[in-house]
Amino acid sequence: MNSPLPLHIPDGFLTVIISGVFWAVTIVMVGIAISKTNKSLGEKQVPLMGVMAAFIFAAQMLNFPVAGGTSGHFLGGALAAIVLGPWAAMLVMTAVIGVQALLFQDGGLLAMGANIFNMGILTAAIGFGLYRGVSGRTRKIRLAVAGCAAWLAVVASALITSLQLWLSGASQLQIVVPAMLGVHILIGLGEALITVAALTFIERTRPDLLNQESVTEKGGRGWIVAGVIVSIGAVLLSPFASTHPDGLERVAEDMGFLHLGQSAPYRLLPDYTIPFLGATPLSTIVAGVVGALVVLGLAFVLGQSLRKAGR
Repeated sequence: MNSPLPLHIPDGFLTVIISGVFWAVTIVMVGIAISKTNKSLGEKQVPLMGVMAAFIFAAQMLNFPVAGGTSGHFLGGALAAIVLGPWAAMLVMTAVIGVQALLFQDGGLLAMGANIFNMGILTAAIGFGLYRGVSGRTRKIRLAVAGCAAWLAVVASALITSLQLWLSGASQLQIVVPAMLGVHILIGLGEALITVAALTFIERTRPDLLNQESVTEKGGRGWIVAGVIVSIGAVLLSPFASTHPDGLERVAEDMGFLHLGQSAPYRLLPDYTIPFLGATPLSTIVAGVVGALVVLGLAFVLGQSLRKAGR
């Protein structure tokens, strides 16, 4: 079995200057998110942050095929923002992307700021911004707008990545933008379907979770357990994920800058595998379970800390 392909921008694709600029922007935005979440985080949102982080991590392991031998993967920023609000969602996405880079060598360390901004901050802002405008409308309208927001978030993430690659001299603007948008327009459809499916499930089982001001105690442990089970279920399916190159890797290969990617200076659980288990389905599953539990615990501890600090 081939191990899952890297999903995020590796070091070497972006210059030090561009990476530094987006690290600075990301640090500022995460700082604002911490401040805002510190003031508004509800007690019942704390475990929800952990469950959402675990689900997004697990869902991102499930690359799905799109046209031309290319695969895509779920981002989750729009879904997290709709469920948690934009600021808590940004923190959840930061935890997920940070763990992916540090523990699994998925995405470069220097490029981590850009990855967090592209896939976490930008997508959460777009998802919440569009969904907020229809919060009082009918269920069908809300779901339709949520799907559109998820799709647009993927396309916007692809566009900002294209601009970063162009500014770094990796590719020409008139080439990289159409290439990235062309494939991510299709990937965005998968993002929209997953987002709508998840929101439909939540609305049918715990609609109060979509209202941060009225999350109740009823069935609290039940939905936490259900969320963990769904996340673990997604991890169990990860060995069956598409092994085709993802959108960014396909464009890098076609545009001739794939060779610029640099490997991480260390290897812990590279390519979502356990080294002593090799590139086997069991190795991928165990690594996925470890990752899901780590991001669940990290997001939960972060939420608890912010909750206590805000009292």
